[in-house]
Amino acid sequence: MPRRQALRAILLAGVLGLGPVALGSCGYSLAGRGQFLPEYIRVVGIPQCVNQGSGIFDIDRVLTERVQREFSSHGHYKVQPDATGVDAILTCAIKASTLTPTAFNANNQASRYAVVITAAIEFKDVKADKVLWANPSMQVREEYDVTTGTTANDPAAFFGQDQNALGRLAQTFGRTVVTSILEAF
Repeated sequence: MPRRQALRAILLAGVLGLGPVALGSCGYSLAGRGQFLPEYIRVVGIPQCVNQGSGIFDIDRVLTERVQREFSSHGHYKVQPDATGVDAILTCAIKASTLTPTAFNANNQASRYAVVITAAIEFKDVKADKVLWANPSMQVREEYDVTTGTTANDPAAFFGQDQNALGRLAQTFGRTVVTSILEAF
């Protein structure tokens, strides 16, 4: 019996050792490692987002700053807040924000809300005059608990209720935009 267990252990080790090789040869790769942008793209212009339909105060500035910070964190790119002298430009138009109750207390009052931001994003190669990536209706969602006795009934209340939720939403937004562009999924 011990010999059979030893043989089983050796076979299992062999199968586990060949697993990553087999997956690698099938076209699988780890997320976060891909890059499809042309090598000459080094300077990226990310001007202020345009707020076309959100009632959340200052959301355009907050989202813009987060996307700029996220792009800069990848080290290969210099980010500018305008479109002059750049290799590529990222534009963003905030189309809508919706606020929906997701949980209720014993009195049937909303105790938790979800805010969803919808935006149109475009990343364009200026040199080739070609859109490299676009999403005309990207959505990002964040939830937060109502922190006061009053209930929020409009998107503008989101900012007043929980600034941390806005920060989390902006972080998710920035990460989603930049990852989508760099990975081209």
